[in-house]
Amino acid sequence: MSASVSLAVTHLVPLAEVDKNKVTPGILGFIVFAAMALAVWGLMKSMNKHMRKVDFEEADGSGEAAAQKGQGAPKAQRG
Repeated sequence: MSASVSLAVTHLVPLAEVDKNKVTPGILGFIVFAAMALAVWGLMKSMNKHMRKVDFEEADGSGEAAAQKGQGAPKAQRG
């Protein structure tokens, strides 16, 4: 074993020991994390559903001239 590997192993050994006096997140931390993950998943699903409803029509002319005339703006579909 090289010196760097043995040095790395000696630094990892204290991390493997469990101290009973330390506070850990436990089941409550897991439940909070899982609830936040589900909320983010739900928000992403809702955002994708709303983004599919957007109908964007590109301008035929130049970008600036068409934008000044009000063409090329995204139009949302109602339904």
